[in-house]
Amino acid sequence: MHATEIQEYARQLLEAHGAKAIAEAAQKAGVYEKAGDKERAQIWRRVEAALMLMRGPRQT
Repeated sequence: MHATEIQEYARQLLEAHGAKAIAEAAQKAGVYEKAGDKERAQIWRRVEAALMLMRGPRQT
């Protein structure tokens, strides 16, 4: 999956799940990791990272 596709999917996930999008991506990555599907787990980790960048720095 290309970086542009990751960004687009992350944006769609954010629109659909709001603040829970990062947790959703992390949960899916964990499921694939446990199943031994490293390729799909890596894609979901990339989506998770893209979502974290979209969120920006945490405020205190």
